[in-house]
Amino acid sequence: MTDIHAGRDKPLVVIAIGGNSLIRDSEHMDVLDQYRAAGETAQHIVPIIDRGYRVVVTHGNGPQVGFILLRSELARDAIHQVPLANCVADTQGAIGMQIAQALQNELRARRIVKSVAALVTQVVVDEDDPSFDMPSKPIGPFMGEQEAREHAEQDGWVIGEDAGRGWRRLVASPQPLDIIELPAIRTLLDSGTLVIAAGGGGIPVIYRSDGELRPRPAVIDKDAASCLLASELGADYFIISTDVDKVALNFGTPEHVEIDTLTAAEARTHLAEGHFAEGSMRPKIESAVKFLEDGGRKVIIAQPHNLRAELDDIYGTHIVP
Repeated sequence: MTDIHAGRDKPLVVIAIGGNSLIRDSEHMDVLDQYRAAGETAQHIVPIIDRGYRVVVTHGNGPQVGFILLRSELARDAIHQVPLANCVADTQGAIGMQIAQALQNELRARRIVKSVAALVTQVVVDEDDPSFDMPSKPIGPFMGEQEAREHAEQDGWVIGEDAGRGWRRLVASPQPLDIIELPAIRTLLDSGTLVIAAGGGGIPVIYRSDGELRPRPAVIDKDAASCLLASELGADYFIISTDVDKVALNFGTPEHVEIDTLTAAEARTHLAEGHFAEGSMRPKIESAVKFLEDGGRKVIIAQPHNLRAELDDIYGTHIVP
């Protein structure tokens, strides 16, 4: 078996897997289906590891957090409800375990010796972040407008349309400022471990005046948190795995145009022109631009099944400085 110990001299790749990438469609949403999706994604990540790259995997959790909240509300007459920060922590553990197990199985199948660790991660936010007064982060499954409005009236949900694909619950999404477990992630990477961290954007926490940490009810955008992690680690590549082939201008219209290569300057222009939907492609492009401004080499936005060891040949949109 091959023993891969990628030291600090090896290029670092941060791969952000979308929460929706773990759920193919409305017919494949249960835990077993998510295991299968994680297994398929692992088959495309391990060749990158086999090529010698150091890898950190992050993941989304929007649908999964929504499921936990829905279960909690349905059972609220029988048992206490689950705070949003705890939902994020729960999904970090569950999804992190699924991804870690899938990667471990694929590494073993390819006779590669490498440790894998999923790390529950806390991310510091500003207690006065304006998002707490203006919820904008979609979570949970898509709904029809009537069902969404019923939840708004009966359960007090804030709802909104998500990129023309349906209605979803909206929650606060503060900007990530600092990653509490960053030193531990560095230590694991230096030991040659494949790390899964910052799941769901991390558990939102604030520092009290006495220095103690406290959770806050929110879901941090996983691309923004992944960008922060990638920049702090000095990553070379930032790969954002999503459920579309490429970034597109005029998405979903007759003028729809997919983009192969994009510069950071061009991306900023398209952002200013309003081409990318809030809560969908916009945070991915904003995170891509910030990562490149912080010194990153390249961002790749692609479907998980298009990942491959030759990073520059991945079918998707490549964003460069």
